[in-house]
Amino acid sequence: MTDLMIILGCPASGKTTLARRLAAELTVPILSKDDIKEALFDVLGFADREGSRRLSDASFAAQLRMAQTQLDAGLSCLLEGNWRAEHTGGVLEVVARSGARIAQVWCRASAGEILRRFAARVRHAGHLDTAGLAEEVKRTAGLPPAFLHLGGPRWIYDSERPAAYPALVGDLKIWRM
Repeated sequence: MTDLMIILGCPASGKTTLARRLAAELTVPILSKDDIKEALFDVLGFADREGSRRLSDASFAAQLRMAQTQLDAGLSCLLEGNWRAEHTGGVLEVVARSGARIAQVWCRASAGEILRRFAARVRHAGHLDTAGLAEEVKRTAGLPPAFLHLGGPRWIYDSERPAAYPALVGDLKIWRM
């Protein structure tokens, strides 16, 4: 049985850090939206928020295609990104074609911590973090979890609480048995 684990949450909530730790701990490949998007920035360039959004859409599509390849090969995998409701259909298609089990982890932190992380991080210039993204972060930082409607277990991971990580790993290992 293969597993598709999705790490999602708002920007600067700790998704990438969590996904990298989990991928190593669970020995599964990680497919990160920003890794794909930044490679596209390097090849195709970047100019404005609309172009950045198109490359985000392409990155999500690439993630799903690579996940399908992994799952078809009998390998579980972990997807990380700021997944939204409009991605549900694509994820469900991958799950239906592969027969994989699915689980989601919503990464969260306090609004103040998210804003602090966002201000402190250094990312690829193509993300255009200074072009209105800070306002989006302020708007979404305190919203409740927005899991995709996929079925399967869901966990909320508080990235500010050190004890949350071993508890989550334990839950995921039990689920994967």
